[in-house]
Amino acid sequence: MEPMHWRNGSTDLFQDFENLQDEINRLFEVTRVPESRGIFERTFSPAVDVVENPDAFEVLCDVPGMEIADMEISIAGSVLTIKGEKKTSVDKDEARTYREEMRAGRFQRTLQLPLAVDSSRVDAVLKDGVLMITLPKQEELKPRQIAVKAR
Repeated sequence: MEPMHWRNGSTDLFQDFENLQDEINRLFEVTRVPESRGIFERTFSPAVDVVENPDAFEVLCDVPGMEIADMEISIAGSVLTIKGEKKTSVDKDEARTYREEMRAGRFQRTLQLPLAVDSSRVDAVLKDGVLMITLPKQEELKPRQIAVKAR
């Protein structure tokens, strides 16, 4: 019985499977970032850390390359919302992109804090690509030391 030859003349079945796997991988390679189409389909969402201190919550949001004018911060009770748009640095009309890993586009992060905050004293600072939002706790919600008296 003669060995069976495949289309390319090869008799190595494992090599043929490797070639097929390579072709499938090339088929699914991502060459561009898809456009955002809806509220749940975001191409960019910055990383966020939330830290609780005795007097306040601190929210650190990683937004490299963004300007403060491109962001909007709002608070309602204990819900913080950060909206913004990170713009691409490349003019798509004049340049051809070979690799695009830096994400751009609109984003919205909504965070539920464990306690209500004093919205009149919220402070936001953008420094070195990190947005730091300080959310002071309401006075009546801060832990208070109570002295015990002996009788």
